[in-house]
This record gives sequence, C-alpha cells and structure tokens, in this order.
Amino acid sequence: MKAILRSRHSWKIGLILAAMALFLAAFVKYQIKLGLDLQGGMHLVLDVEAQEALKNTVEKYSVELKDTLDSREIDYETLQMDGANRLLVRLLDAKQLPKLREIVGEYEVFEEAGQKDSQVTFVLRKKAAEEIQHNAIEQALEIIRNRVDQFGVAEPVIQRAGSNRIVVQLPGIDNPERAINLIGKTALLEFKLVDEEQDLQKALEGQLPPDGEILYEKETDRETGKVIKTTPYLLKKRALMTGDVITSAQVNIDPQYNEPYVTMSFNSRGGKLFSRITGENVGKQLAIILDNNIYSAPTIQEKIPHGRAQITGRFTMDEARDLAIVLRSGALPAPIQIQESRIVGPSLGQDSIRQGVTASILGGLLVVGFMILYYGGSGLIANLALILNIVILLGALSYFRATLTLPGIAGIILTVGMAVDANVLIFERIREELRTGQTVRAAIDNGFTRAWLTIFDANVTTIIAAVILYLIGTGPVRGFAITLSLGILISMFTAVFVARVIFDLRLSQRKLERLSIGISLPGSSRL
Repeated sequence: MKAILRSRHSWKIGLILAAMALFLAAFVKYQIKLGLDLQGGMHLVLDVEAQEALKNTVEKYSVELKDTLDSREIDYETLQMDGANRLLVRLLDAKQLPKLREIVGEYEVFEEAGQKDSQVTFVLRKKAAEEIQHNAIEQALEIIRNRVDQFGVAEPVIQRAGSNRIVVQLPGIDNPERAINLIGKTALLEFKLVDEEQDLQKALEGQLPPDGEILYEKETDRETGKVIKTTPYLLKKRALMTGDVITSAQVNIDPQYNEPYVTMSFNSRGGKLFSRITGENVGKQLAIILDNNIYSAPTIQEKIPHGRAQITGRFTMDEARDLAIVLRSGALPAPIQIQESRIVGPSLGQDSIRQGVTASILGGLLVVGFMILYYGGSGLIANLALILNIVILLGALSYFRATLTLPGIAGIILTVGMAVDANVLIFERIREELRTGQTVRAAIDNGFTRAWLTIFDANVTTIIAAVILYLIGTGPVRGFAITLSLGILISMFTAVFVARVIFDLRLSQRKLERLSIGISLPGSSRL
C-alpha cells in the first residue's frame, strides 16, 4: 500500500523539487533588479509637444507641394502654413484650382477649409491629426528608449503616462545633466547650403532674404562648457537632406588633431541624394545642422558617391558618443519639455531596502510563529509551504526581469500574510470535519476539497484588483501589482498542492487516528 501511494505521488514530488530548483537557479543567475527608489537615480516626467508634430507634418507637405506645383508648371503667389495644421495656397490663375485640389487630394490627409478667389485653405483631417499626434508620442517613446539603452543605463523604466507624457526612471545614474541632454535633444539633423550670393551683414541688420535664415556655429570651452565664440551663417532655408536617411553613426578619432568626430552612413536613398547634392554644389559650403545649431560648414571639394559624411566640432569624447547615439536613434518627432526632474539619493535607497527587509523578516517570523502556536504540526506544514512560496516568488521576479520597488516589497509582505490564508481556510475546514467524527484521512480529503472553491474565489478577486492596478497604474504601483499577482498565484500552488502532498506523504507512512491541528483530544497523537 505504501509503495502504491509513494508511486502515485512521485510525480508530484518531482514537480515540487523541479519548481524549487528552477526558480532558485533563476534567483541566483539573474538576481532581482532594484527600482529607482531602492538604488537611487533620476526620475523624469517629459511632456511631448504633439502639436509641434502637426506643424512639422504640414511643413513637410508644404515643401513637397512646392516641388510638385513647380514640376507641373502651376504658378502660385503664396504657399505657406497658417497655424499648426493649416496650409494656405494662392494661385496666380484661378483656373488651375481643380489641378491644385487634385494634387492635394493625393496626400489623403488634407481637406478643404475655405476658398476666396484664387486662394484656398487646406486643413489636416481630424483623423489624420489624431493619428499624427498619437504616432508622435509612440515614436518619441521608442526613440527615448533607444537612446537610454545605448547610453548604458541598467534596467531603466520608460513608459507612457497620460495622453502626452512619458515617465523615465534611470536607476544608478551618475551623470544626471548628461542624461537630460541626451534624452531631451530633438536631434533634427539637416543639410543646408550656405547662401554665399547674399550679403551676410545686411541679413544680420534685418534685410533677410525671403528664402534665407541665419544660424550660428558655436564654439564652447571644453572645461567650463561656456560658449566662447559664435559664427553666424546665412543659409538657404530649404533643407536639402535630413537625418531620416541615416543608418549608422560612429565615433572616430582624427589622427592629426587627436580629436573625436562622428561619421554617418546613409541608406541607399540617402546615398543617392547626398551624391547628387555634393555633385551639383561643388565649391559651395554645405552646413551640417543639428537642432538649429551649425556643427560644421565644410566646402564641397568633389562629388561624394559613397553615402558617408562626418561631423566635426571640437567634441569631447562623451559629446561625440552622445551625438552618435541620438543620430542612430533618430530625431524626435516633436520637442519635449521636462515637467519634473527628481534625483533620488542612494542613501534613501539603502534605508528603504533595510527597512523593507526588516519588515519582511519581522512579518514572516510573526506569521510562522502564529501558525506553529495555533495549528501545531499542521502549522509547520503551512510554514514549509510559505518558505517555498517566497523562494519561488523571488525566483519568478528574477526570471521575468521584474523591477523590485519599495511598493513591491510591500507586495511581498502582503503575500506572506495571504500565503497562509489559504492554509487557514483548509485547516479550519479540517477541524470542522474532525469535530463531526470523520477519520483523519476523510477530514483531510474533505478539508482540501471543500475549501478549494473559497480559496479560488478569494484569490481571483484579489488578482482582478491587482490586474486593474497594473493596467491603470504607473511605476511603483505596477511593481506592487506584479508582486502581489505572482505571490497569489504561487500561494495557490504551495498552500493547496504542496501542503496536500505533504499531508498525503505523512498519511502514507502510517495510519493516523488523530491530527495535530490545534484541537485538543484525549490521547491525541501528533503528526
């Protein structure tokens, strides 16, 4: 009989041992990631100016529309933006309005908002505007994530918060100012020709050509970071090429001056475009501009067919690396503003860890002591299941790369209490069965069977609440929800499955007439 029982439970014992080994190995191998509140670092709340994405989109279409109208020989007097999402076009000949409408209709994002004589106003469709703004947030989220990953911050938290905000947490960061500059840089790269035909001095005095603009090349002191020299340039306003054609950006060292510079490689479209630009403008200066700051304006000596360019500018190594990072990750679709910036000191994190661990140990000891005092030998079984629960929970957090925060520690403490709750329900049911005169085996069978539905209902409702917290919460709240959910699921395995296996193994060793479960019966034997 014993051999049969042992054989029947061998797979259950194997499952328990395998679970212990698997999650213990995960805990040792991966370790638990600590959140911002435990190891210190930086907390940022960024506001994405999605309205600017609309403006940039309309501006891009206006440039394309000018090229199309010129190629189709449609003469216009005015073609300009009117606000963030409107485009105003005035033709010289009103008879060409049908052709204009046909061309604009090809973009599928504009609708006509009004006409007066030969002037037509187009506005972005509502659906198109909403999609542009949504995509701007999502793209900004992905670009910031790429920049932070390449920056080398371990275990960052980057997530959307609300309609147009992004929360960034950088644990263990040791250079907050550099991180802010890297994350907040729009990184709009443009190539524009220097206008050498117009008078720069007159432009500086206010006589700026209609198709021109003035930007500056700034030279900074490497030690202080202060601007020591600015050189103005009169540029053609139209960008010949932008950074969306870049496939890679790397830092190199100039052997002559021992200074770092950044080389860029373009995709096939960018390579062809750069080859054409340099071929058509030999002898002219081509300004390389990042976020309206000129980094260099070299003179084109010859056609460059290989699709590569470089940016020089007296960089430090960190500046060159950061520039390469933002060029590789791409330009933000809209500017971002830092709404909140907080630095969490590591001493606060250590205090939080120490207090959290102390609370966890104290809470665990109280629960263990109570279960032994109140339920005797059965309480010891519950404690074994509780220890296994904690081991598996820590291993699961490590395996799934979950970030442990201070609320997460609170979730572990709560799990310690809830892990034995299922055993309390089972033990109370067993005690009721024993009081009615049931045998030990029958009482255990009925106790586990009849308490199961109550345990399941109670845990499911708690998990539902945890899921809601995870879906609507952010950062630490999500950490609490994840820890609580995992703890409850694991407790259902340890408190019901593991505890039942231990009871069955004890029953298989000898025939028990009495059970140590906190009730006093004459001549009772202890389990």
